Amino acid sequence: MGFSLAAGINLYATVAILGISQRFGWVTLPEQFKVFDNDWLIAAAGVLYVIEFVADKVPWVDSIWDSIHTLIRPVGGALIAVASLGHANPVITGVIALLGGAVAAGSHATKAGTRVAANTSPEPFSNWFLSLAEDAFVIGLSFITLKYPLVALAVSVVIVILIVMTARSIWKWLRRREPVVVVK
Repeated sequence: MGFSLAAGINLYATVAILGISQRFGWVTLPEQFKVFDNDWLIAAAGVLYVIEFVADKVPWVDSIWDSIHTLIRPVGGALIAVASLGHANPVITGVIALLGGAVAAGSHATKAGTRVAANTSPEPFSNWFLSLAEDAFVIGLSFITLKYPLVALAVSVVIVILIVMTARSIWKWLRRREPVVVVK
């Protein structure tokens, strides 16, 4: 769940961390994570991470990048969740894929929505701050997930609950608002 949550924010950093950690033996990953230990996959994830790192610093370019990744990140989160599962019953595999995709979609929607809101401010520093905070979060959560999976699960569950509560509050607020009437 930790990797899926991280993938919803930055899929490429998550994949690169998994691959590099496996490659250099920083942690001993289960057999099912060997798929990430591929030179081409690590290189592609690294290049795409650098592109995303730059794109995330530019107002509105970050939102365009996020809109392109609205399908990519949840699918990546689902695939990472399935890879972490290993060999399992097809029903369990399907449930884990849905859960991983849903968690990644939730963190992606939160990231993208926050970026759109930040883009309305006239200064560019909020984009830089948010981007660096997202990168630090993804790297931190990924390493916690590698070393302390139960702690990462607890952190991920708390964050998902906060995302749901925030989305619910926003939805209620939007429903209470009076419709805007434009008079010509």
